[in-house]
Amino acid sequence: MAGEALATTAVDAALVVVAALCLLCGYRVVVGPTVPDRVVALDAIATNVVAITVLFALKTGRGLYVTVSLVLAIIGFLSTVAVAKYVTAGDIITRREQR
Repeated sequence: MAGEALATTAVDAALVVVAALCLLCGYRVVVGPTVPDRVVALDAIATNVVAITVLFALKTGRGLYVTVSLVLAIIGFLSTVAVAKYVTAGDIITRREQR
């Protein structure tokens, strides 16, 4: 019984810490001096949201949230790649010229 209480307290504390980190990353998104800083902060927010989802799955005992966290991780990765390509190349989708 004491182990469950310790685990619950640890998960609750981790949720608070990760939520605070999301707020700090949000500050970096708004204030960030350069565009790459903002992109990295958005990627960190996406990672923190995945961590929050996994911690919530541990807290509630529902496996569905783990699947949701995997989907969020994939979406976060794809959006980071798209924004990084836009920042470096200026265009995400290149079109071929027709002859």
